[in-house]
Amino acid sequence: MTIPLNIPITPVRRKPFDGRSLSEVTAELTAEVRELYTADEVPWVIGYSGGKDSTAVLQLVWAALKDLPAEQRTKPVHVISTDTLVENPVVAAWVSTSLETMAKAAEEQNLPIEPHRLTPEIKDTFWVNLIGRGYPAPRPKFRWCTERLKIKPSNSFIRNVVAAHGEAILVLGIRKAESQARARAMEKHEKRRVRDRLSPNANLPNSLVYSPVEDWTNDDVWEFLMQVPNPWGYNNHDLLSMYQGASADGECPLVVDSTTPSCGSSRFGCWTCTLVEQDKSMSAMIQNDDEKEWMLPLLELRDKLDAPFGYITDKNDPELPAGKKVPYPRTDKPARDFRRMSGKVMLFNDGAIHGPYLQERREEWIRDLLSAQTWIRTNEQTPEHVRGIELITLDELHEIRRIWVFDKHEVEDSLPRIYKETTGEDFPGGPLDEQLVMGADEMEILKDLCEGDDLHYTMVRELLSVERKYRTMTRRAGLFQALEDAVQKGYYEDHDDAVDFAQRKQKLRDDVKKNLTLDEENRLDAPA
Repeated sequence: MTIPLNIPITPVRRKPFDGRSLSEVTAELTAEVRELYTADEVPWVIGYSGGKDSTAVLQLVWAALKDLPAEQRTKPVHVISTDTLVENPVVAAWVSTSLETMAKAAEEQNLPIEPHRLTPEIKDTFWVNLIGRGYPAPRPKFRWCTERLKIKPSNSFIRNVVAAHGEAILVLGIRKAESQARARAMEKHEKRRVRDRLSPNANLPNSLVYSPVEDWTNDDVWEFLMQVPNPWGYNNHDLLSMYQGASADGECPLVVDSTTPSCGSSRFGCWTCTLVEQDKSMSAMIQNDDEKEWMLPLLELRDKLDAPFGYITDKNDPELPAGKKVPYPRTDKPARDFRRMSGKVMLFNDGAIHGPYLQERREEWIRDLLSAQTWIRTNEQTPEHVRGIELITLDELHEIRRIWVFDKHEVEDSLPRIYKETTGEDFPGGPLDEQLVMGADEMEILKDLCEGDDLHYTMVRELLSVERKYRTMTRRAGLFQALEDAVQKGYYEDHDDAVDFAQRKQKLRDDVKKNLTLDEENRLDAPA
């Protein structure tokens, strides 16, 4: 039969659970969970984000364990939630309270469920890397955040469980309906399954993955959550409201028939995320709820982080990619160094590849962040439960200060001054006077002597800092190399001089290669 091309085709929506009853599906899954749980002594680790999928999985496991005799509830079920410390504050508060409620309920119901809030190590946090080390805001080709903030904390916990017990089973709320890429990955691992529903984990040896809701759709998840009470005492209708508030159109209807659109397309994540064009969930929360206007400084700071090319750019600037609007005035001074972290100049087309954020811009980030935190804490419109918000922890501030002074040789030690100016309070850290090569006043004199030449000022400053570091050492091995490295970083006149030098060096290298054999060329290109 041929369908006329001018007749629109209306897609047929799948009924929840393929037409099966909710009670039938949940009974089948909880029985499966009980069977897998009692089959061995391997501990379970459930990934919990506070979202709909992980909540549904945890509810299924909770219900299954509750129906087991007490003598069979022997092995632990760890519930892990990774807080990146830059999560959407509304979601972070939701998850934190949920974990506390969960721990109390598990103890009262005599269940072996143990919640854990995981955080990245201080050296791996977002602000320590961006403001401390100067890493540029994450981009698809330089996605340094996911590994440090999310993967390492959870993998470290799982490896510890495996080390203690020899094996672990990860229970995850992953679903094939999330994306085609997710479906392909899950189907690939299905072919190597053991014990019927357990798939191997490619990244973590001796750990298997169990995904009980892998074939559910958004409709299935929401129908389950709305009809099955939360066993640890949280209200799933509040979860629905949170998703509703994160939808741009404010609509998140219940699934009442096959024509009703599903809820749950919103995504919660880090409020600092620059891997997406716009933080739609936070924007929608502010738009849909007047009480969430306190989040505006966060949204503005996130957009400032997303400024392209290392510059703060006017929203009507013709250099901007199509559709990109960043509401900040343009400056002619770049935000990032033309040298890499190592001090080397790397070429791309006719210029240098941008390196870390410059000192001035990193100081601006910390000022903006502390100012936003202070404004939220003191604003009369801020809800009481948010007044103690911590956008950056004191541990992070101490590590940033250490990196600035001792790793980057920024001996002005400006962080305590910025903290005092933005918060009105003294920085809770001791003075570094005995460890500094010069005080702030002396550094100002040095800067004046350099007459605005930032490159030469930073070079002399680093030379003095290196000398101070090695002065008290009995054995000064490495001193001359450190001094040479400092000189090599700063012996350019400016960006153009550095690019010209790198181009001449590259041309000389190319000329030499023309007269080399293949083996000699490989030795030339090999790392030093």
